[in-house]
Amino acid sequence: MVTHTELKQQLEQLQSVVELMRFFEIDCDSQFLELHSNELLKRFNGGVIIRKPDDWFSYRRCLKNAYCRIQRSLLPKGGRSACRGCTSCERR
Repeated sequence: MVTHTELKQQLEQLQSVVELMRFFEIDCDSQFLELHSNELLKRFNGGVIIRKPDDWFSYRRCLKNAYCRIQRSLLPKGGRSACRGCTSCERR
């Protein structure tokens, strides 16, 4: 089992957003990542600061929530369409 400090060290070694998405096993659109990688990293880091995740699953949830929020912000405002980033949207 990976400890919290080992997980943080692994995250620090990742060089790009694509590697981060692969590490947490999240499928994503490469074109989306090219356009929104900075915003995704900011939201992910903000979620990490606020929620203080303690395991792999908690970090993954922070990343999926950041991915979902960006996707939902790009959708038309009046619709009920769901993004493909977070677990709650995948269940719809």
